[in-house]
Amino acid sequence: MGRSPCCEQAHTNRGAWTKEEDERLIAYINTHGEGCWRSLPKAAGLLRCGKSCRLRWMNYLRPDLKRGNFTEEEDELIINLHALIGNKWSVIAGRLPGRTDNEIKNYWNSHIKRKLISRGIDPQTHRPLASGASSNDVDTAAEEEQSSSVDDGGDLDLTISLRLPSRPFATSAEVAASSPAASSTICFCYQLGFRGGEACSCYRASSSGRGDGYYGSMR
Repeated sequence: MGRSPCCEQAHTNRGAWTKEEDERLIAYINTHGEGCWRSLPKAAGLLRCGKSCRLRWMNYLRPDLKRGNFTEEEDELIINLHALIGNKWSVIAGRLPGRTDNEIKNYWNSHIKRKLISRGIDPQTHRPLASGASSNDVDTAAEEEQSSSVDDGGDLDLTISLRLPSRPFATSAEVAASSPAASSTICFCYQLGFRGGEACSCYRASSSGRGDGYYGSMR
C-alpha cells in the first residue's frame, strides 16, 4: 500500500501565508524543533499540511537563510559541483550554507548558464562550445537531448504484405513437375489452425472437385 497523504486538503488553508501563521510556525520550531512535518501543523495549531510548513520554513523562515545576491565564490562552487553531479540541486545546496535548492536551481537557469555560454562553455557538458554556437543553440540541444528518448514511430513502416501465388490451384501434372521444395509447402490455413474450414483454400479446392490440386495435395 502507498503512503497516505500528509493531510486532508479539504481541511487546510491554501494560498499565501499570513504573518500570524509565520509567527506560529517560528515559535513552535524554536521551542520544539522541526520534528515530524506530518504531525507538526496540528501540534502548532496551523491549518496547513506538513509539506507546506516544511517549504515555508526551509525557503523563507529559517534564521540561517542567506539573503541577497550570490557571490563570485558561490558561483564557481555551483559550477564545479554541477560539473561533477549534474542537476542534483539539494546536494549542491548542502554545500552552500544558507541557500536553498530551489533558489540555486533558479539562479542556475537565469544567470550561471548565460555566464558559462559567454565563456564559450556548454552548461550541460562543461566542455568548450562548438564555434559559432549561441545560447539558443545550447537551449535547443538540451531540449532535443531530453526528448530524444521518445520516439513517436512516425518514420516506421508498419505495412505487412503477404505474397499470394498468382495461380492458387494447379493440376496434378503441374504439382508432379514442381520442385521438391514446392511440394513440401504446407497449407497456410493449416498453420493458422482452421484447416478444412470454409476459409481454407484446401476446402474450396476439394469442394470444387479439385482436391488433388496444389493445396488439396497437402491435406
